[in-house]
Amino acid sequence: MSTHQLTLNRTWCRVLLEELSRLGVKDVCIAPGSRSTPLTLEADLHPSLSVHTHFDERGLGFFALGLAKTSEQPVAVIVTSGTAVANLLPAIVESGLTSEKLVVLTADRPQELIDCGANQAINQSGIFSQHVTQNLFLPSPNTSYTWLLSTIDHAMFEQREFGGTIHINCPFPEPLYGEVDTELQLAGYPELQNWLNSTSSYCKIEHRDVSATLDWSLAHKRGVLVLGRLKPEQAMNAKRLAEQIGWPVLSDPQSGVSSNWRHYDLWLQTEKGQQVLQGCECIVQLGDRVVSKRLNQWIAQQVREYGITYKVVSASHQRLNPDHVPQNRLITSIDGWLALLNDRIEGHRSPWYDFDFTWHISVQQQVEHYCESEQATELSVARWITQQKHASDVFIGNSMIVRLIDMVGFAQGQQVYTNRGASGIDGLVATMAGVHAHIQKPMICLLGDTSLLHDLNSLALLSKTRVANVVLVTNNDGGAIFDLLPVPEQQKSRLYQMPHGFDFQHAAAQFNLGYENVLTMAQLEQNVAKHIQHGEGTLLVEVTTPPNQASEQLKALIAKLNAL
Repeated sequence: MSTHQLTLNRTWCRVLLEELSRLGVKDVCIAPGSRSTPLTLEADLHPSLSVHTHFDERGLGFFALGLAKTSEQPVAVIVTSGTAVANLLPAIVESGLTSEKLVVLTADRPQELIDCGANQAINQSGIFSQHVTQNLFLPSPNTSYTWLLSTIDHAMFEQREFGGTIHINCPFPEPLYGEVDTELQLAGYPELQNWLNSTSSYCKIEHRDVSATLDWSLAHKRGVLVLGRLKPEQAMNAKRLAEQIGWPVLSDPQSGVSSNWRHYDLWLQTEKGQQVLQGCECIVQLGDRVVSKRLNQWIAQQVREYGITYKVVSASHQRLNPDHVPQNRLITSIDGWLALLNDRIEGHRSPWYDFDFTWHISVQQQVEHYCESEQATELSVARWITQQKHASDVFIGNSMIVRLIDMVGFAQGQQVYTNRGASGIDGLVATMAGVHAHIQKPMICLLGDTSLLHDLNSLALLSKTRVANVVLVTNNDGGAIFDLLPVPEQQKSRLYQMPHGFDFQHAAAQFNLGYENVLTMAQLEQNVAKHIQHGEGTLLVEVTTPPNQASEQLKALIAKLNAL
């Protein structure tokens, strides 16, 4: 009986993983564990699956998120039972908000070992709550292989439509170890032979997208184009089309491009800046989730107070209306929408086509003055990451870093990766490692000291890569973001910023990474250029800055802009 169960366990997993492979899964990320052995061994045996490993399930989840982010394919994650499962929640929350496709395979004790005091047995039912697209709680392995296939096919169709994570909970009775013959087991089921002899999925489920009708009478109005999270070629195409008709382009850092209207997060704080877009008649947003709180507030004001049209175009099914304003939401292919747009706008000119950029040029000059410093400051580093030519792929952290880039950056066609779903500091190094593992090109990750401390274990994921990449950390000794927030002054340091007094030299040594501490922008440029051009593996570059330097510089810069 026990040998029979062992064979069922392995055959069940072989069928499950083979179907996932046919439905687009190419990468499987595995953390060590005993109960997950049937899944682990079958994944390792599968000829079409690439296996990635990490000892930390939380980091493993974010690594898989990075792979899914850049491959745009579903990525499987295999973990054992118990708290190993719970450690995946942060990455799944992010996936649920930004639609990267994860297929989480969690091993479990069989039902008879739940709620009876058995070791490492927790109730895994619904553990990820509403953060997943589909919950599948499989029975213990049996011979219902056609049921398993059709169930997996439907779940994967739902994921193709809506993105996010599928949670497949897989209970395995013992025994877990031993030699098995899955070929012999499957040979006894003739209804599976056509599937086994083909390369397609068991069920075929399709949704044929029909291009939405494009109403581009808006091109004759004073419109504003907002670029959210986009691919570089999408952002460049959208920017070019908007400039043809004279629309202002407000580009989020995640778009990887900038325009003559850059630094809006700064100039929208000024009286003059509030006036330059007066008379706006419509707003079109392409892509998801913009970083700037001020831009979101401006959009909400235009819609609520002036009743202008606000259209959001995105392939994501996610709700994108944080201020709950009237909105025209179009869920469609951005590439297809841009192609239709390109056919319609020739010869159109908006009333803003001949806009005078004199004031904006003065704004840009002031920003450049504050960022062009010999000393490496947070503002100068934020500006540098958007203009450096050493890596066209960059990963941007959250908290203070992304806001500074939004304020002072000047990107010109980068591929920008972020975790701007939950916008947390968790798992940033691991996500970057997953992106880098897929693209296999030089890249630079910029994040803050608290973010790096939070994900220090994930430096291990970067210790084995041979392709040059840089982790650039600005160390202001704690959470400097709270200098920009109205937190109580008396408790700010102890309860919010939490100064730590650490540097990262020994952390780099622990994980066999290169390390440099730089004081000037020339040193930063020299070290990054040398490593990416001639080095291999990961270089950790640390820029140490005074805790309140960035906030003081921003206050002075905004005062200058108000005086223009």
